[in-house]
Amino acid sequence: MSPEIIFSLQLVLGYVAWLLCFGVYIMPRLKALDQVAAHRAIATLHSFRFFGLVFILPGVVGPHLPASFATFAAYGDFATGVLAMLALLTIRMRPIFWSFVVAFNIVGIADIILDYYHAIQAGLPALAGQLGAGYVIPVIYVPLLMITNVFAFYLLLRPKPRSTITAPRPGGAAQPGPQPREMSNSAADPYPPA
Repeated sequence: MSPEIIFSLQLVLGYVAWLLCFGVYIMPRLKALDQVAAHRAIATLHSFRFFGLVFILPGVVGPHLPASFATFAAYGDFATGVLAMLALLTIRMRPIFWSFVVAFNIVGIADIILDYYHAIQAGLPALAGQLGAGYVIPVIYVPLLMITNVFAFYLLLRPKPRSTITAPRPGGAAQPGPQPREMSNSAADPYPPA
């Protein structure tokens, strides 16, 4: 098989494997968390995107890795990672936290899409061996990043659950039902809003 076919096949299978894993193990847990905890978990994963700087590190990647791909990929990942870290650092300041959550997910998705564009333009699949040790990033890490970026927007855009009202008791008024976890202000929240 040619390097182009191997690289493309591994990239596609990376998405398939992560979608299967995400659907069975990760998504149900994230959906069970309140909004802040779920986005904090996603931001924690994306805070490691500084690792993308490896694309411009001589000796780790080959000397013929196209600069048009490497430079943009490195700094796009770096920017996304920094924004994710800022989200984690501002978790107690909810309006700022949410701004950074939206920012790192927008930048993260745009970075990956533009990286794919630059990779195709530069003929990266034929030069996949030039990725060196960084080969694992597009094949294993990028599919999980894209899936979690998209899922973060699903969490942000899904309708908030409404509180339930239970039927009135005989001789009494209606009682509010249990509140969804994301709306509670209990002492169990380790990061209450400032």
